[in-house]
Amino acid sequence: MILVALGANLPDATGRPPLETLRWAASRLDALPAMRLVAVSRWIRTAPEPPLPGAPDFLNGVARLDGRADPALLLAALHGIEAEAGRVRPYPNAPRCLDLDLIGMGDLVRDAPDPVLPHPRAHLRRFVLQPLAEVAPGWRHPVLGETAAALLARLPGAPAPVIA
Repeated sequence: MILVALGANLPDATGRPPLETLRWAASRLDALPAMRLVAVSRWIRTAPEPPLPGAPDFLNGVARLDGRADPALLLAALHGIEAEAGRVRPYPNAPRCLDLDLIGMGDLVRDAPDPVLPHPRAHLRRFVLQPLAEVAPGWRHPVLGETAAALLARLPGAPAPVIA
């Protein structure tokens, strides 16, 4: 099981709004060689983390894929999809038209080289765990040994609103 977090808070290079960009990106994940899109979560709305005054809220979700891939090549493919959407990286945590993060690949644990797996901050992020629990309810963090639901229950705050 491969888990990819999707997020966007700006229109893409063609002017598509974030929700359409996210749906487009999910279809591009399904088109990756040796990959099959199994599920996409509902989309949730979250404030930028860290907070950025004036930045629009993000739409976030998680895609579950089946397949086999080298982690570095898969990360490069995700970056390629981001580039197709027109993603630029002017500074860390800048608003963006598309963000694809490789959260996990089965039970694979690796500290280097990139990508670090599981994603080093996934267990701290509601915008990852809430949709992840929806598409992979049996998933356990390969280092912490806890389910997404258990990790989510420890986070402060209320569930993020579902928008679609």
